Amino acid sequence: MNATPILWFDSQAEEAAQFYTSIFGNSKIGRITYYGKDNRDVRRTPEGTVMTAEFQLEGQQFVALNGGPHFTFTEAISFIVHCEDQEELDYFWDKLSEGGDEKAQVCGWLKDKFGVSWQIVPGNLTEMICDLDPEKSERVMKALLQTKAKIDIETLRKAYE
Repeated sequence: MNATPILWFDSQAEEAAQFYTSIFGNSKIGRITYYGKDNRDVRRTPEGTVMTAEFQLEGQQFVALNGGPHFTFTEAISFIVHCEDQEELDYFWDKLSEGGDEKAQVCGWLKDKFGVSWQIVPGNLTEMICDLDPEKSERVMKALLQTKAKIDIETLRKAYE
Protein backbone atom coordinates (compact mmCIF):
# COMPACT_ATOMS: atom_id res chain seq x y z
CA MET A 1 0.00 0.00 0.00
CA ASN A 2 1.22 3.45 -0.85
CA ALA A 3 -0.54 6.75 -0.08
CA THR A 4 0.48 9.82 -2.08
CA PRO A 5 -0.58 13.33 -1.02
CA ILE A 6 -1.86 15.50 -3.86
CA LEU A 7 -1.41 19.23 -3.35
CA TRP A 8 -3.89 21.43 -5.24
CA PHE A 9 -2.43 24.66 -6.59
CA ASP A 10 -3.97 27.32 -8.78
CA SER A 11 -1.13 27.40 -11.30
CA GLN A 12 2.12 26.98 -9.33
CA ALA A 13 2.49 23.16 -9.24
CA GLU A 14 5.83 22.99 -11.03
CA GLU A 15 7.21 26.01 -9.14
CA ALA A 16 6.19 24.42 -5.83
CA ALA A 17 7.79 21.08 -6.74
CA GLN A 18 11.03 22.88 -7.63
CA PHE A 19 10.90 24.91 -4.40
CA TYR A 20 10.37 21.87 -2.15
CA THR A 21 12.97 19.68 -3.87
CA SER A 22 15.53 22.49 -3.56
CA ILE A 23 15.09 22.45 0.24
CA PHE A 24 14.94 18.75 1.15
CA GLY A 25 17.76 16.28 0.58
CA ASN A 26 17.12 12.98 -1.19
CA SER A 27 14.50 14.72 -3.32
CA LYS A 28 13.71 14.85 -6.99
CA ILE A 29 11.14 15.94 -9.51
CA GLY A 30 9.53 13.13 -11.48
CA ARG A 31 7.02 13.13 -14.29
CA ILE A 32 5.44 16.39 -15.44
CA THR A 33 2.11 16.17 -17.28
CA TYR A 34 0.50 18.90 -19.37
CA TYR A 35 -3.00 19.95 -20.27
CA GLY A 36 -3.81 18.95 -23.83
CA LYS A 37 -6.47 20.27 -26.16
CA ASP A 38 -9.08 17.88 -24.69
CA ASN A 39 -8.36 18.94 -21.09
CA ARG A 40 -8.67 22.59 -22.06
CA ASP A 41 -12.45 22.42 -22.07
CA VAL A 42 -12.60 21.21 -18.45
CA ARG A 43 -10.38 23.88 -16.90
CA ARG A 44 -10.12 26.42 -19.70
CA THR A 45 -6.35 26.16 -19.42
CA PRO A 46 -4.11 26.79 -22.41
CA GLU A 47 -2.84 23.64 -24.06
CA GLY A 48 0.70 22.83 -22.88
CA THR A 49 0.20 24.26 -19.37
CA VAL A 50 1.53 22.04 -16.56
CA MET A 51 -1.24 19.87 -15.11
CA THR A 52 0.75 17.82 -12.56
CA ALA A 53 4.28 17.65 -11.23
CA GLU A 54 5.29 14.50 -9.38
CA PHE A 55 8.09 14.88 -6.85
CA GLN A 56 9.71 13.13 -3.89
CA LEU A 57 10.91 14.59 -0.59
CA GLU A 58 13.10 12.23 1.43
CA GLY A 59 11.55 9.30 -0.45
CA GLN A 60 7.91 10.40 0.14
CA GLN A 61 6.02 10.73 -3.12
CA PHE A 62 3.86 13.83 -3.75
CA VAL A 63 1.84 15.15 -6.67
CA ALA A 64 1.34 18.87 -7.27
CA LEU A 65 -1.78 19.59 -9.34
CA ASN A 66 -2.66 22.82 -11.13
CA GLY A 67 -6.40 22.63 -10.53
CA GLY A 68 -7.33 26.31 -10.51
CA PRO A 69 -8.40 28.75 -7.82
CA HIS A 70 -11.35 26.69 -6.50
CA PHE A 71 -9.56 25.34 -3.42
CA THR A 72 -6.86 26.75 -1.16
CA PHE A 73 -4.71 25.32 1.59
CA THR A 74 -5.73 25.53 5.24
CA GLU A 75 -4.10 24.55 8.52
CA ALA A 76 -6.35 21.47 8.57
CA ILE A 77 -3.50 19.71 6.76
CA SER A 78 0.17 20.26 7.56
CA PHE A 79 3.49 18.50 7.14
CA ILE A 80 5.81 17.87 10.08
CA VAL A 81 9.57 18.14 9.68
CA HIS A 82 11.37 16.40 12.58
CA CYS A 83 14.75 18.05 13.09
CA GLU A 84 17.81 16.62 14.83
CA ASP A 85 19.15 19.89 16.23
CA GLN A 86 18.65 23.68 16.25
CA GLU A 87 20.81 24.14 13.14
CA GLU A 88 18.61 21.81 11.12
CA LEU A 89 15.44 23.35 12.57
CA ASP A 90 16.69 26.85 11.67
CA TYR A 91 17.54 25.69 8.13
CA PHE A 92 14.08 24.28 7.39
CA TRP A 93 12.34 27.18 9.13
CA ASP A 94 14.28 29.77 7.13
CA LYS A 95 13.88 27.99 3.79
CA LEU A 96 10.19 27.09 4.09
CA SER A 97 9.10 30.43 5.56
CA GLU A 98 10.84 32.44 2.81
CA GLY A 99 8.08 34.46 1.18
CA GLY A 100 5.48 32.85 3.45
CA ASP A 101 3.95 33.65 6.82
CA GLU A 102 5.89 32.52 9.86
CA LYS A 103 3.99 34.65 12.34
CA ALA A 104 0.48 33.40 11.61
CA GLN A 105 1.09 30.26 13.60
CA VAL A 106 2.34 29.15 17.01
CA CYS A 107 4.28 26.11 18.22
CA GLY A 108 6.65 25.90 15.27
CA TRP A 109 4.02 26.20 12.53
CA LEU A 110 4.47 28.29 9.42
CA LYS A 111 2.83 28.76 6.05
CA ASP A 112 5.10 28.70 3.04
CA LYS A 113 4.75 31.05 0.07
CA PHE A 114 2.13 28.75 -1.47
CA GLY A 115 0.00 28.64 1.70
CA VAL A 116 1.00 25.07 2.69
CA SER A 117 1.35 24.63 6.48
CA TRP A 118 4.47 23.09 7.99
CA GLN A 119 5.42 22.17 11.54
CA ILE A 120 9.17 22.46 12.08
CA VAL A 121 9.85 20.62 15.34
CA PRO A 122 12.61 18.84 17.28
CA GLY A 123 12.78 15.13 16.56
CA ASN A 124 12.18 14.27 20.22
CA LEU A 125 9.18 16.57 20.75
CA THR A 126 6.66 13.73 20.94
CA GLU A 127 8.77 11.90 23.52
CA MET A 128 8.96 15.01 25.70
CA ILE A 129 5.22 15.75 25.43
CA CYS A 130 4.29 12.12 26.11
CA ASP A 131 6.72 11.59 28.99
CA LEU A 132 5.39 9.39 31.78
CA ASP A 133 6.16 12.16 34.24
CA PRO A 134 3.14 14.47 33.85
CA GLU A 135 5.00 17.45 35.30
CA LYS A 136 7.70 17.18 32.64
CA SER A 137 5.22 16.84 29.79
CA GLU A 138 3.10 19.74 31.09
CA ARG A 139 6.14 22.02 31.34
CA VAL A 140 7.11 21.19 27.77
CA MET A 141 3.57 21.80 26.51
CA LYS A 142 3.43 25.13 28.33
CA ALA A 143 6.76 26.21 26.82
CA LEU A 144 5.64 25.02 23.39
CA LEU A 145 2.35 26.90 23.54
CA GLN A 146 4.20 30.09 24.43
CA THR A 147 6.27 29.79 21.26
CA LYS A 148 4.90 32.31 18.77
CA ALA A 149 6.95 31.21 15.79
CA LYS A 150 10.15 29.16 15.44
CA ILE A 151 10.88 26.70 18.25
CA ASP A 152 13.98 27.10 20.37
CA ILE A 153 15.07 23.55 21.24
CA GLU A 154 17.06 24.69 24.28
CA THR A 155 13.94 26.31 25.82
CA LEU A 156 12.03 23.03 25.46
CA ARG A 157 14.95 21.02 26.82
CA LYS A 158 15.14 23.25 29.91
CA ALA A 159 11.39 22.96 30.46
CA TYR A 160 11.68 19.18 30.16
CA GLU A 161 14.52 18.91 32.68
